[in-house]
Amino acid sequence: MKKNMKKRWTYTITIAVVLLVLGTTAYANRTSLALLGFNLFLSDSVEKSLENSYKPLEGREPVNVTKTNQMQKPFSVLLLGVDQRGKETGRSDTMIYTVVRPKDGAILMVSIPRDAYVEIVGKGTEDKITHAYAFGGAKMAVETVEKLFDAPVTHYAAINFAGFRDVIDAMGGISLPIEKDLVNKDPDHEHFIVKAGQDSYNGVDALNYVRYREDAGGDMSRTERHQTFLNAMMEKASSIGQWTKIPEFMDIMGGNFNTDMPPSQMIDLAKAMLQTNNRTIYSHTLKGEGHRLKPGGTWYFFNDEDDLSQTKTMIQSWLNEDTAKSSLTLPDKYVSKTMKPVQSLSATVETESSK
Repeated sequence: MKKNMKKRWTYTITIAVVLLVLGTTAYANRTSLALLGFNLFLSDSVEKSLENSYKPLEGREPVNVTKTNQMQKPFSVLLLGVDQRGKETGRSDTMIYTVVRPKDGAILMVSIPRDAYVEIVGKGTEDKITHAYAFGGAKMAVETVEKLFDAPVTHYAAINFAGFRDVIDAMGGISLPIEKDLVNKDPDHEHFIVKAGQDSYNGVDALNYVRYREDAGGDMSRTERHQTFLNAMMEKASSIGQWTKIPEFMDIMGGNFNTDMPPSQMIDLAKAMLQTNNRTIYSHTLKGEGHRLKPGGTWYFFNDEDDLSQTKTMIQSWLNEDTAKSSLTLPDKYVSKTMKPVQSLSATVETESSK
């Protein structure tokens, strides 16, 4: 009897130890397990959902950066946040030139103020850069940004903010650092109020946070809010609890998302970045000042030429695969956001003086 009891306890303890080890291993490697689950159950459905989003640009041959010899090389993506309401063409309220370095997990995001006065390639005029998308869609926006930075755009991704609104609601809201009520009340603007101090903001409030136009910082503050919004979205989406919702997010986005990156390529790149131990996001907003060309005329944002020159040098450095991560050049003033592995949602913000 005692011998049988001893065996039972031995089995029980053994099972408990195995479960503890498996549980600890699963917790420590839950990003890998999530990727395994994604590969087994979600990958095919996500790829199918993304098929309608594949919109290559006329006259431009899509570049497959997931080929064996290309997978680790830096590439660029122009992110376009389009504010399109109803059947109107819409403008690219957000334009972010992004350099992705899969090998070292570094991402550079250069925000371009929507009212920046630039040459609109294909239009033969100088105007607000936000009008490039309105005039000629993603193709004109891409070529105008290539001219501005004298650098290639490997891919583009255009997302209608209306799609963001519904995805945020499906996520259960996002956190935003709003310390004072945002009140849009100008007669020429859409009227709304976003209350400060909420633990979580729904899709409507988050979208209004992006659209808010009546603070003293003007275009610069608006661009910073766009960056904050995207970081909040990425942080919430990267949590393990959101993985099973990915097909739902893709269905919600539907016709609100267009890119010239094939679905399989997007999935491969996303998995490669998620498996990187440390992902670092560096963000920079073009500097300058706003004024009218003539009294009573249109208000424009004029880029600071020195900052634009430094930014071009920075982009070339980031696109060079031989540049070490520790040697990546940045303009004099920047903010870098170091993201921990996906399983940790905490983030630290470093300023230049703290490095």
